[in-house]
Amino acid sequence: MGKILEITSASVGYDDELILRDVNLVISDFDFVGVIGPNGGGKTTLLKLILGELKPKKGSVEFFKLNPNDTIFGYLPQVVGIDKKFPISVMEVVLSGLLGRKGIGGRYTAQDKRMALDLLNRLGIQSLKDKVIGELSGGQMQRVFLSRALVSHPRLLILDEPNTFVDNKFEKELYELLKELNKEMAIIMVSHDLGTITSHVKTIACVNRHLHYHPSNLITTEQLAAYDCPIQIIAHGPVPHTVLTKH
Repeated sequence: MGKILEITSASVGYDDELILRDVNLVISDFDFVGVIGPNGGGKTTLLKLILGELKPKKGSVEFFKLNPNDTIFGYLPQVVGIDKKFPISVMEVVLSGLLGRKGIGGRYTAQDKRMALDLLNRLGIQSLKDKVIGELSGGQMQRVFLSRALVSHPRLLILDEPNTFVDNKFEKELYELLKELNKEMAIIMVSHDLGTITSHVKTIACVNRHLHYHPSNLITTEQLAAYDCPIQIIAHGPVPHTVLTKH
């Protein structure tokens, strides 16, 4: 099992304001990390650091390729940020996940298109391949952009609030799919729903201006407090409820 990503003593922010300080994180093959933390704590900034949209003001971010043609990561953004008026079909969206390899103007092969169709079929939306994205529901759009993130066979899948705007049926299917995908790749998943993700992730990163890595999916309110990670724990069971204090 090899390293995919290593962040070392990285501090990052916007202009003169630091959002995250002294971040250290290693992601290796087949990891499944749940990223949690309060709004404004730096979860989005962490993703931007990993995706290369922000450069660290100090420290480093290093990626490790097994071969020159490796795709390091695939990214599933929040669908709320997608321009639904852009005139592009479902099939074109999925194939655009190969632009990193093809480059602008590169031609898609028959094999590329078969891979895209296989992913759409796996996610139950092959019949939508010719529709424009503006005609899709939020759940359908999540399926499309997940296919886009996977079409290049990345070593690391990055998910930003993947259960936003999805129906309950697909949410269950999504977590089952992620369990299977984790046998092939590492996963980083940002979520506010700690009670749900702890059933699926292997480890947890608490982000609130700093990053505290918890090498387990079992975490208590006391540990969250020690990590300065003030979020609520949602307990799932016969009677779902929110844990506010001792439980």
